[in-house]
Amino acid sequence: MVADYVSAKYAWLRSADGSEEACVAMVPGKNKDGYFTNDDILAQACNTMSISTRNYPHEHHVFIYDNVTTHLKCPEGSLSATKMTKGPSAKFLVEVNDRNPDGSQIYTRDGKFQKKKIPMTGAVFNGQPQKLYFSDPHPLAGQFKGMDEILQERGISTNGKLAQCKGFKCPPPALDCCCQRILYNQPDFKQVQSMLEMECETAGFDVLFLPKFHCELNFIEQCWGYAKRLYRLNPESSREDALERNTLAALDAVPLVSMRRFANRAMHFMDTYMKGLTGAQAT
Repeated sequence: MVADYVSAKYAWLRSADGSEEACVAMVPGKNKDGYFTNDDILAQACNTMSISTRNYPHEHHVFIYDNVTTHLKCPEGSLSATKMTKGPSAKFLVEVNDRNPDGSQIYTRDGKFQKKKIPMTGAVFNGQPQKLYFSDPHPLAGQFKGMDEILQERGISTNGKLAQCKGFKCPPPALDCCCQRILYNQPDFKQVQSMLEMECETAGFDVLFLPKFHCELNFIEQCWGYAKRLYRLNPESSREDALERNTLAALDAVPLVSMRRFANRAMHFMDTYMKGLTGAQAT
């Protein structure tokens, strides 16, 4: 598995002298390098921002990522209306991975992540923090308030509202059909940032996520596609060192001029669709 950053101006991201790179190669699997987690993505992003800042300080950097859970992971306990109960609940907590004081992951005897449950936080209304759990001396102190109470504290009526429309498939353009949909559209719930966004924003970098179901003709996919075609020209091998070497060589072999053509082509498609034309007319 390889993760890298690419642009139509500089190709795969490298330092000006070629001594540093954003590329990360790993062998996925339980008994190998593991899997590319959000922690790995954050570490790669930090390294990439460091390379970009030192080598290309004159550029306005915007990172574009696929819309996948490893990129979108939010801080533990972040706001989410998903699975919230309509009324009070002693069981509504957020399950997260348990960690040691040094931040390392704690594992169970069978090798799985050890879990713990924490309260959800981050609600804000009228510029002030809003508690999601009853506090003393309320008779239900420590319990989740429920969506009814949370919305009523915001001056929003929930009379006749279900907790959630079936399957959360609310009939458009409804924004207040159920309690969950109302909360989903509240500013503090809508503006929860991913850890990746927060990390990049702190360093002065912008982040964009592609639509969840996006066209595979975007610039990134065209670059990967070119590299995959070159990779498949190699003879089959079961040796991990050969596979990694061939993969990295295929990526390095994608010409910058082709990358720029891919970028122009992607912009051509976007322009065509914005004008209301069909896919066939865009080719």
